[in-house]
Amino acid sequence: MELICPVCGSGLDRVEREYRCENRHSFDIARQGYVNLLTVQQKRSLHPGDTREQVLSRRAFLDAGYYAPIAKTLCDTAKDLGAAGPILDVGCGEGYYSARLAGALDAELTGLDISKEAVRCAAGKYKNALWICGTAAHLPVADRSAGIVTSLFALTMPEEFRRVLKPGGYYFQVLAAEDHLLGLKSIIYPELLHKEKNTVPELPGFRLVRSVPIRFDFTVEGEQVRNLLSMTPHVYRISKEGAQRLARTQTITDTASCVLNVYRADA
Repeated sequence: MELICPVCGSGLDRVEREYRCENRHSFDIARQGYVNLLTVQQKRSLHPGDTREQVLSRRAFLDAGYYAPIAKTLCDTAKDLGAAGPILDVGCGEGYYSARLAGALDAELTGLDISKEAVRCAAGKYKNALWICGTAAHLPVADRSAGIVTSLFALTMPEEFRRVLKPGGYYFQVLAAEDHLLGLKSIIYPELLHKEKNTVPELPGFRLVRSVPIRFDFTVEGEQVRNLLSMTPHVYRISKEGAQRLARTQTITDTASCVLNVYRADA
């Protein structure tokens, strides 16, 4: 996949252990194999995105197979539609979903996340891909260079996704449904608030081609209870009392409920 300089927008070429543009901006390839294309101006904090603890908790949870039905539905749907790479996974995390999608489609993969810890973790495990620390708001990727864009439980940036997709390319989106993880929520919050959620949004520049509900039950025990919390946004919202209730919980049987939406870029 063709990368562009996050500073000036010109193309980046790999030269030994770094990427360089014609204006002499250069970006080293880290020892772990990823490249940091997140500029200081693009950061809203010193260490944006998930922490190392959150990343490792997510890896432990996903590698245990609890969310395997989501990965399977993603791969099966992509193959059924005849989708083809290169793949750009925006908000890739530790790479669990997109590495499996790339394997299923035998496609080139580039993963991007604003968390340096996430892409470091992904690069350490999945060697046959390019991992980038960058922002979804300004993707360091050339126009029309991706056949597939994925954003799984992550941000949707329609204009940027449309820019980097080839005409007729696919965007795969996974959104949590309103009833996702009610078991966890019932423990960490004193009451559950009903909040309507649009799980099949209209996106400018795209047309919806398929929407697939995904719903299944799973049970976690011991440390996986804490891992489940760490990989959700609720880790930022939990109160002291909620954390104490969760600490006393050794087993949770819960329901994962989400939607896989597939959009196609307008020609």
